[in-house]
Amino acid sequence: MKYQWLQTAYKEKKIVTTEGQGVSYPDEGQENQAVNLHPDFQYQVFEGFGGSMTEASAYTWHTMSEKSKKELLEAYFGKEGLGYTQARMSLDSCDAGLGNYSAMEDEQDGEMKSFSLARDEKYILPFWEAAQKVSGVPIEVMLSPWSPPAFMKTNGEKNHGGKLKEEYRDMWAEYICRYIEAYQEKGVQLKRISIQNEPAAVQIWDSCVYTACEEKEFLKDHLYPALKRHGLTDLEIFIWDHNKERLLERAQQTIDADTDEMITGMAFHWYSGDHFEALQMAREKYPEKKLLFSEGCVEYSKFADKDQLADARMYGHDIMGDLNNGACAFIAWCLLLDEKGGPNHVDNFVDAPVMYDKKIDKMEKKLSYYYIGHFSRAIVPGSVRIGLSKYTDKLESTAFLRPDGKLAVVIINRTDEEMPVYLRLKGEVLPVSLEEDAVMTVLIDAEREG
Repeated sequence: MKYQWLQTAYKEKKIVTTEGQGVSYPDEGQENQAVNLHPDFQYQVFEGFGGSMTEASAYTWHTMSEKSKKELLEAYFGKEGLGYTQARMSLDSCDAGLGNYSAMEDEQDGEMKSFSLARDEKYILPFWEAAQKVSGVPIEVMLSPWSPPAFMKTNGEKNHGGKLKEEYRDMWAEYICRYIEAYQEKGVQLKRISIQNEPAAVQIWDSCVYTACEEKEFLKDHLYPALKRHGLTDLEIFIWDHNKERLLERAQQTIDADTDEMITGMAFHWYSGDHFEALQMAREKYPEKKLLFSEGCVEYSKFADKDQLADARMYGHDIMGDLNNGACAFIAWCLLLDEKGGPNHVDNFVDAPVMYDKKIDKMEKKLSYYYIGHFSRAIVPGSVRIGLSKYTDKLESTAFLRPDGKLAVVIINRTDEEMPVYLRLKGEVLPVSLEEDAVMTVLIDAEREG
């Protein structure tokens, strides 16, 4: 069988890409240095890769020259780019933006006549519209709230946590429905929502705290009935939308006989570490629920050295672990940020796969961009993860059967030495060799010729 490979290495702080092709030969007992592929063992269907269209990303895009604007859109959504099909947007403001805002802030306006998407229409929606024109398929959007309007909260502000006041639960549910409908009227392909971003975190930016009981009660008694009244129950609903370490417990506390049919799955972030086993156990406990990675970035507050290789490996490692433990989609944090890692209204600066320095009109694709691309270009929507075993923990790998019948294998070499790999499939061997600190994609025409 024929196969092609594409490899990206990082040498002397330069990104080096090579490619090649080969033909398999009969397996006559290959034991060592093997990665075994088992297409008969099939797991989750993958829905796609994407990033967050925050106000920070959209504003930065608006500051670009026309040439750079086009280059950015092609880099993410074009045929030769990452092939992104997913996006996440914040319902009202989040930290990655120019400041706090709500679509309606008049507590006397019980009918929400003052509700307006004017802020979204300034930067975010034009950014989405431009991306959609470049993409060959509808971009599936996840909408997530960071905080209700200040008057609905116990602390009287968008930031610093606080909780949703009980007397505003119905109004907040109606507000969410109004936001969804307004986005749909603009043509946004809303596929899913989460109930609350990071409900266990009191942040210096937009945040709101829910216990598992509160999240469940809000969903069951307020949000879902509102969605039903508005004919919006076809939207996928995700709980938690926070770090993996408590995902399983949150699911166990939130999913019961009353809420089971309402909840599509659990969304999660990476900021507290791997916890891939939590995903595995959640999938075992709730095999019908989806697991969705909804946010992750390299935080300058934790990783100030700006080591491109370490940052790229962080993406590659987490994508591998998430996919191999059941994730149906991977949506990274901001698509684009400025040279500082913003704008951010509380100076919570972070890294992004693409950065832009407006002073010199320069767009930089970081090594993490290329690492993500090894996954997103090969593991297209509709691909099904297959069984795999590997000979060493110095390599990380995953494999998917694509809708076109090809097998996509992604391998990361975590070491500073060359690593040989003999892919074993259907009685054949396909040899490749990974350079030090490299990531490789192998596309296999799995059907034998003749």
